[in-house]
Amino acid sequence: MPAAAPDFRQRFLAFALARDVLRFGDFVTKAGRRTPYFFNAGLFNDGASLATLGRFYAEALMAAGVPFDMLFGPAYKGITLAASTAIALAQNGHNVPFSFNRKEAKDHGEGGDIVGAPLAGRVVIVDDVITDGGAKREAIERVRAAGATPVAIMIAFDRKERGRGALSAVQEITRDFGVPVVAIATLDDLRRFIDTDAALAAHAPAIDGYRAQYGVQ
Repeated sequence: MPAAAPDFRQRFLAFALARDVLRFGDFVTKAGRRTPYFFNAGLFNDGASLATLGRFYAEALMAAGVPFDMLFGPAYKGITLAASTAIALAQNGHNVPFSFNRKEAKDHGEGGDIVGAPLAGRVVIVDDVITDGGAKREAIERVRAAGATPVAIMIAFDRKERGRGALSAVQEITRDFGVPVVAIATLDDLRRFIDTDAALAAHAPAIDGYRAQYGVQ
């Protein structure tokens, strides 16, 4: 009997590794922590990568089973991510509108700070990662101010790492706003991923140590 194909989380991590988005070594995070791995979604920076990334977002969103009516991409990184996810969903028979915001409201032409479809119904916010959670809080409040309902936040990777307190920024968002965060892959998926390759498995002790020091449940 043939082996089962890797699920989308494992395929996504293999894709990120091949694009040098996922790296192993000795790095320092924005918070000043030394980390044995680094994930930089900004390196999905060509057409083919963005198209593939959109398909992974769409697959993860459908797998999450969250009912939704449209996508919203917070400026700036969320703009291309929401658009590529909307395209991937449409190619799989789920055509939904999307919109994004300007950093500054436009006072001429169509005006306002929202571009694309009006924010309405059940909205999924699409972005790359959550660090301190500030940008996602703004996005949630923007969606609600428009009279729509944020039903999920989609991100590429969840480090499952504590912020300043006992919780991660992801957990704080869910606690404070009641909005679930859906990641294509998490640190738990990464840990399983490296066990499939002898060379990558050499990084396991360092990752386990880092998780023991900074991780959340």
